Amino acid sequence: MRVTLAYGRGGLDIEVPDGTLVVGPARSTPVADENDEVRRAVRSPLSGRPLGDLVGAAGQVVVVFPDITRPMPNTTVLPPLLDELARAGAGPERVELLCATGTHRRATGGELAELVGGDIVRRYRIHQHRADDADHVSVGEVDGVPVLLDRRYVAADRRILTGFVEPHFFAGWSGGPKGVCPGLAATSTIMEAHSPARIADAGSTWLTTVGNPVHEFVSAATGLCPPDLSVDVTIDDRSHLTGVFAGTLPDSHRAACAAAARTVTRSVPGRFDVVLTTNGGHPLDRNLYQSVKGLAAAERVVADGGIIVMAAACTDGVPGDGPFARILESASSIEELARPFGPAQVDGWQSQVLARVLARADIWFHSDGLSDGSIRSARMRPVHDLAAGLEEAVAARTGNHGRPARLCVLPRGPLTVATPSDDPPH
Repeated sequence: MRVTLAYGRGGLDIEVPDGTLVVGPARSTPVADENDEVRRAVRSPLSGRPLGDLVGAAGQVVVVFPDITRPMPNTTVLPPLLDELARAGAGPERVELLCATGTHRRATGGELAELVGGDIVRRYRIHQHRADDADHVSVGEVDGVPVLLDRRYVAADRRILTGFVEPHFFAGWSGGPKGVCPGLAATSTIMEAHSPARIADAGSTWLTTVGNPVHEFVSAATGLCPPDLSVDVTIDDRSHLTGVFAGTLPDSHRAACAAAARTVTRSVPGRFDVVLTTNGGHPLDRNLYQSVKGLAAAERVVADGGIIVMAAACTDGVPGDGPFARILESASSIEELARPFGPAQVDGWQSQVLARVLARADIWFHSDGLSDGSIRSARMRPVHDLAAGLEEAVAARTGNHGRPARLCVLPRGPLTVATPSDDPPH
């Protein structure tokens, strides 16, 4: 049986044994007219005032959009949104776009043009957030910790937030308040949102917002300086819009999450000896840091002592010049990767999750963008030939329980939330 994996920009085909369980999102129907759907949503939001009523005759407007690590269709959403602003009297001279990078790297000029479109780059001011600069202001405290946000966002007369809703392995869902925190937050605030204790909490998991300490901190922090309008979207596997949800937080975000949950949540019969997964293809599998999400998706359905085979392009490497690479290089054991109670550091949350996955299963990693050394530094085994590696993994786990190895494939990785049923087969 041939399966197409979401890998890099082009995908990757692989033959898997007959009887393999292939689990992907349910099919969703794209909207009939994407431009019209965006315009309709901001003119008739689920809650709060329509976009046209928010924009007065004067004052600055900021529009926040996701960075290069998210499959947000900015070139689809931003043009009609900016046109609606212009119709209301807020043209390019009154509007600044803010790229919500969190701790991620900023886009190059070429990447930015691809991200939002060359026309928008030429006509609008665009600022790419930097968590480590001094251009942040305090908007209050959450849990006794100062919340520092990008000065441009705080100072604006009107704030509009855009985002893409997908399952998130410890925040529950992406989109919504995450565009502000961590998207536009200072490093110290991001560190608290991703503290070791919050990441280790059982409530910090997929699809969960109530009782999730990461989501609760993020929501409270954003609530100190909320957007006037939040525009979340859901998409299909070709990045076509399947829904646009505009309004005030948390209403618009909740509606988008509920819609997404109907397509991404899948039940599977028990756990599997081998799980082949991806990180959802470009841009989600841009680097190893991001690809921990796909490993966490496989963790949900892999048996204890099983093997996760990951295929992620990682065209940006680890990345090699970031704190995640330094953590991997310095850790001498899985326990050191975890560091749940050690000194907090940037990207420590990602190594903490990686360590948790490694404690459950071996990880075999196929990538065109990573060296064998980089893969081994993460306590994983390099796999050059994916088909041969998968066959070897299945053979290695066959007979462990007196039966053939059970194989599950997650072609879109973390874009599917597979959950074992309570009654696994024997």
